[in-house]
Amino acid sequence: MRRLTRPPLPARTSAFLARCQSRADTLQEQGTLDIEREWRNARQRKALTGVLDALRNMSGPHWRCMYCTDSHGCDIEHFRPKKPYPTHAFHWLNLLLCCTTCNRKKGDQFPTLNGAPLLIDPTVDDPWEHLDFEPESGLIKARYDAQSDQRSPKGLETVRLLALDRREVTIGHSKTFRRLKRTVERALDAGGSAPALIAELLEEDDHGLLPWCFGEIGRTVEPFSDLRLQQPDTWMACEAAFR
Repeated sequence: MRRLTRPPLPARTSAFLARCQSRADTLQEQGTLDIEREWRNARQRKALTGVLDALRNMSGPHWRCMYCTDSHGCDIEHFRPKKPYPTHAFHWLNLLLCCTTCNRKKGDQFPTLNGAPLLIDPTVDDPWEHLDFEPESGLIKARYDAQSDQRSPKGLETVRLLALDRREVTIGHSKTFRRLKRTVERALDAGGSAPALIAELLEEDDHGLLPWCFGEIGRTVEPFSDLRLQQPDTWMACEAAFR
């Protein structure tokens, strides 16, 4: 999962969402709201393509799913599901890009703890504060916190809900990790500038693994540990770039 930055929407698109939400809120007060129908009707309007375009731009050139970062993101997803949370149905901050598999697995589920979401929102959370990567298998797991002696509750629920540790998504993560390793190994052999290495690593990172590779856990794994010891200046530049 990759940390994402959410840009503001074009004024026309933002105004359209506000009108749709206002209508939905009014219908809910009247007891006549069918949020699925309201969303279908809005989805057919050209104005909503501005939302999809913005989400695609956020997700990168391959339009990756914002949850698994592996499959193609094909449609607009509601972080808080629209049926149980109709007051969030047309809020820009509640909309993500999702693949068919993640959408089907998540459905209307939305785990919370004391009212706070237990599902990672990649536009709000740093996913790698809650998730861990297993280089040997490519599995995505909940991150273990030694201080609390437990795995991240948000990581556990996200992995469980989306089955991130039991899907073909691991194949893609493994391939990306191997490419990143080879890139660092070439830099160790041939040297070169930190900006060139950073650019090459970014080009190879299809799955948002660089913050893990240059983070607390990845820094202990070869060849990233070798880069930290042998080229400390380059390591610090990469660490700052991928934080």
